[in-house]
Amino acid sequence: RPLTFVFNGGPGASSVYLHLGAMGPRRAQFTEQGLAPAPPYTLTDNESTWLEFTDLVFIDPIGTGFSRMIDDDGSGGSGAGGGSGSAAGSAGGSAPGSSKDDEAETSEYWQLKRDLESLGEFIRKYLSRFHRWDSPIYVAGESYGGFRAAKLTKLLQQDYGVGLAGAVIISPAMEFTLLDGSDYDALPWIDTFPTMAGAAWGHGKSRKKKAGEGLRDFMTRASEFAVKELLPVLAVGDLYGEDKKERVLRQAADFIGLDRDVVKIKNGRVSIDYFVKNLLREQRMHLGLYDASLKVSDPYSDRDSYSGPDPTLHHVERVFAAGINTQLRKAIGLETERDYNLLSLTVNKGWKIDTREHALDSQVGATDDLRYGMSLNPHMKVYICHGIFDLVTPYFAAERITHLMKLTAEQQRMLTVKHYDGGHMFYTWDSSRAEFAADMRGFYGA
Repeated sequence: RPLTFVFNGGPGASSVYLHLGAMGPRRAQFTEQGLAPAPPYTLTDNESTWLEFTDLVFIDPIGTGFSRMIDDDGSGGSGAGGGSGSAAGSAGGSAPGSSKDDEAETSEYWQLKRDLESLGEFIRKYLSRFHRWDSPIYVAGESYGGFRAAKLTKLLQQDYGVGLAGAVIISPAMEFTLLDGSDYDALPWIDTFPTMAGAAWGHGKSRKKKAGEGLRDFMTRASEFAVKELLPVLAVGDLYGEDKKERVLRQAADFIGLDRDVVKIKNGRVSIDYFVKNLLREQRMHLGLYDASLKVSDPYSDRDSYSGPDPTLHHVERVFAAGINTQLRKAIGLETERDYNLLSLTVNKGWKIDTREHALDSQVGATDDLRYGMSLNPHMKVYICHGIFDLVTPYFAAERITHLMKLTAEQQRMLTVKHYDGGHMFYTWDSSRAEFAADMRGFYGA
C-alpha cells in the first residue's frame, strides 16, 4: 500500500487539522460550510478517509502536539525514534505541559532548515523501523506544511534517499515574498484580488457581476482584469497616466465591492485585513481571512482595526481540540497529563530562517526546490490545491507560479492544479472534502 506522511503548517501547528478535518478514519463535525456547530463537539466516521487508498502517518513537528526532544537514554519519554533530537511520536511520560528548559532545548528545531531535517530524519527512521522502504511514498502538507512538502521533494530524495511517488501540496505558502505586500511591489495585491472579488460576489457586494455569470467565471474575469489592467497601475503608479489609473481603480473597486474613493486613496492596494473588516461593516459583520465566504458578528464594529474572531481560525479550534483529545484520551485510552498542543504561538513567534547566508538575503521560497525535485524524479506526481476563498494563501498565487516554473511537457503532465469551494481548510466543507477525497483516489490510483 502507498504510505503518506502528513503535516500541517503554522509554523507551530500540529497535524490535527488534516487528521480530523480531511484524511483520518474519524473526523470532527462542522456545519455544511465549515463553521463550528453548537457544543458539545463529537467525532464521526469519516466517509472520505484516505485510508481507502493509502496508509497515513501524521507528523506533529517538535513543539506541537505531544512531540518534543528526548534524551539519549529515553528519559524524556518513548518516541518513534530513539536518540538525542528525535521527535517523540507518542505521549510517553506524565509531566504536564513543558518547562522553559524544554522550550530552550527544542527551539533548535524552530528553524526552516532544521525543521525540514527533523522531518527527513523521522521519515527515514520510520521507513526503517516499520520496513516500508518498498512502499510508494507520498508527502502531504497544508499551508506552511505545503511549503514543507515542496521543499521535501528535493531534500528527501537528494539527501535522505527517499524516493517519492507523489506530493500533495494543500493551501501552500510557496514564496514568502508574496505574503507581505508593500507600497513598492505589485504581485501580493494581484494574488489576493480575485479572492476578494469572489467574496464580494458571494456577499452580493460586487458591482461587476454579470447576469447569469457563475462564480468561477466571474473570478476568472477578475483575475484577468488584475493581470492585464490593475498590475500596470500597481507596478508604476502615476507613470501609467492619471486618467487611465483612475479608470482602472474605479473598476477594481467595483469588482471587490468597496467604495471607489477608498480604493483610489489606497492606490489599489487593499489589505486583506481592511477588506474583511469593511465589506459588510454596515451590517456589523466581518469576513474571515481564511475563508472570506464566511461572516461573523464583529464584536468591535466601532473600531477601525480588524480584531474580531476569525470564523475559521478561531471558531474551529475548539472543535479540533475536543476531537483530538477525545480520540487520543477516550477512544485510544492514552493516559497522560501533558497537553496536546494544537497550535503553538511560541513556536510560531520563535521561528527563524536559518538558510540565509547574508542579512539581505530575502528570496525564501519552495518553488525552486519543487522544480528541482521534479527534475530529480520524473516519475513523481505533484498535486497543488487551494480553497478559492482563502485570502491568507490565495489560490491565484499558485496559478501564476505554476506557469512560471518552466516545466517540460512531460513535467507538466505530472502536475495537477485544482481549487475547491471553501477557504484555507476547504475540506471542512462537506462537498469539498468529498470532492477532494475522490480526486485523491484518482491521483493515487493513477
